[in-house]
Amino acid sequence: MRGVLQRVTEAKVTVDGQVIGEIGKGIMVLLGMLGTDDEKTMEYMLDKVVNLRIFEDENGKMNLSLLDIEGELLIVPNFTLYGDARKGRRPGYSSGAAPDVAAKLFERLCEKAKEMPLKKVETGQFQADMKVSLVNDGPVTLLLDSEKLF
Repeated sequence: MRGVLQRVTEAKVTVDGQVIGEIGKGIMVLLGMLGTDDEKTMEYMLDKVVNLRIFEDENGKMNLSLLDIEGELLIVPNFTLYGDARKGRRPGYSSGAAPDVAAKLFERLCEKAKEMPLKKVETGQFQADMKVSLVNDGPVTLLLDSEKLF
C-alpha cells in the first residue's frame, strides 16, 4: 500500500458535482493498493496515518498526532500511486492491485478507520472521477509505503 499524506485545514471530494466527503483540520491521504496487501498492511498504514506526529504543539514543534488533536481523516483511493513512468511517456499501472481486489481492500481499510477513535472519517469513491480540493497546512506532505521503499 502506498500513500500520500497531507496535513490540511480542510479537504473535500466531489463526484458529479456532489460533495461525498469533507473534513476540517486533519489529514487527507491518497491511497493506492497492491494485490498482496492484507489486514496487517492496513493496520500498519492506518497506524502510521493516525499516529504520525505532524501537528504542532504549544511550542510550535510538530509533536502531536491526528489522535492527539482530535482531527479528521479523509481517505481517497488513487490507483495512479502505483504508476510507473520510468520508461516511455505513458505510465504503466500493472504493479497495482486489480480493480476488484483494490476495491475490497479500500472498503475494508475505510471500515477499519471508522472503528478508530477519530472525530470524523470520510472517504472518496472507488473508481469514480473525483475532484479533490484541499488546503495543505504547512505545507506538510509525506509519502508512505508499506513495503518501506521510501
